[in-house]
Amino acid sequence: MNKLRYITSLIVLIGLTSEVQAQNRKWSLKECVEMALENNISIKQSENNLKSNEQDVKAAKGDFLPSFGANLSQSANFGSAELFSGNFIDRQFYSTNASLSLNQTIFNGFRTLNTFKQSQLNYERNEIELRRLQDDIALNVANAYLNVLFNKENLETAQSQYDFSQSQLERVQELVDSGVQPLSNVYDAQATLSGDLQSLTVAQNNHHISLLTLAQLILIPADGFDVQVIEVDDPSPSIMYNDVSPIIDYALENRNEIKIANKNLELADINIKLSKAGFFPSISMGYGFNSGANFSNLSEDNSFFQQFNDNKGHGLNLNVNIPIFSKFRNKTALAKSRLQKENAILELNRARLDLEATIQRAFVDTQASLRSYQASLAAVEARKLSFSNAQERYNIGALNSFELEQSRLAMINAKAILINAKYDFIFKTKVLDFYLGKAIFE
Repeated sequence: MNKLRYITSLIVLIGLTSEVQAQNRKWSLKECVEMALENNISIKQSENNLKSNEQDVKAAKGDFLPSFGANLSQSANFGSAELFSGNFIDRQFYSTNASLSLNQTIFNGFRTLNTFKQSQLNYERNEIELRRLQDDIALNVANAYLNVLFNKENLETAQSQYDFSQSQLERVQELVDSGVQPLSNVYDAQATLSGDLQSLTVAQNNHHISLLTLAQLILIPADGFDVQVIEVDDPSPSIMYNDVSPIIDYALENRNEIKIANKNLELADINIKLSKAGFFPSISMGYGFNSGANFSNLSEDNSFFQQFNDNKGHGLNLNVNIPIFSKFRNKTALAKSRLQKENAILELNRARLDLEATIQRAFVDTQASLRSYQASLAAVEARKLSFSNAQERYNIGALNSFELEQSRLAMINAKAILINAKYDFIFKTKVLDFYLGKAIFE
């Protein structure tokens, strides 16, 4: 009994330890992407559709094979039967019949072959659609992950500003106590500290919301969830692409959107061939075997197996069906399938134009974000120098507390703009990498 309690306690302890470790672990970007791809409902639905397409391919293969069937029937009849005029007798009649049939399509306008090709193309198209969905989800996760890092860095900046204001309040209090500065400066420092506390609270809330958003995106509990801090160095202009043409050329050749549009065009061609099959004759042949046995209480019949052997028969048939007039169904089906091909061509052209325009916009946005980052970097350096100078002037009494606070706020805003510009440039560069086929978590 003591041993059982010990084992139970050990299992509970291991479970609690594992849960704590799971809550305290920090997720990497790669782990977040993999978890999102594993848990996403749309991906699971797409995978199920792909499995359904596999069954369609198997069924289409089966259409090349002959169909084979068996039939067995048993009947019984009871009632009066008139043997002679006015002479009735109870009659019992039993009948057993069995048959086998084999049918094979010889020619049906290549409908079977094209249906098989259609099922294969549908499978390939949905396979590409699954990869496209996975790419989009990975990009969304990367964006959410970078947003967490962005808010974490904003939180650190807000915390440092709050700590600085707290130390500044203590210093001003000492100066006031020694009679160097008026008491109003303490009130100004307290107001500044209150404003920084509010900014810190907003930063904490934004950081929490970004973590919650990422956890919901990868479908895991948000309690205790946190991410690994990637050391995002200050971006360099060297990571910027100089020419957008190679990106567009690669994307037009390899992006899943274009591959899907090409598959749709191939499917449109197959649909035309399937519509043309209605104009061709169809030829099929079959073989049949049948036999049976009958029994009645009014006659002496041979044994069951003897009758079955005596009554057996074989049959062959050849069927040719020639379409002469189909109420315009074949003609209209062909016309509609040709229109569908024209639409597929238009969709392919639109997909290419949309992709090219998207990449062009992403490239221009990346260039603009680089210039914004460089300008923000220069602005922060200038604001730091300005604030340092303002502190010196404030310490000698040449500047009042309101003017010092304005200088400090200008520096804080410049830092916030710099952080935003840095992550904006990094993400937009990642988008260009994405269109070049690079893994999003590299």
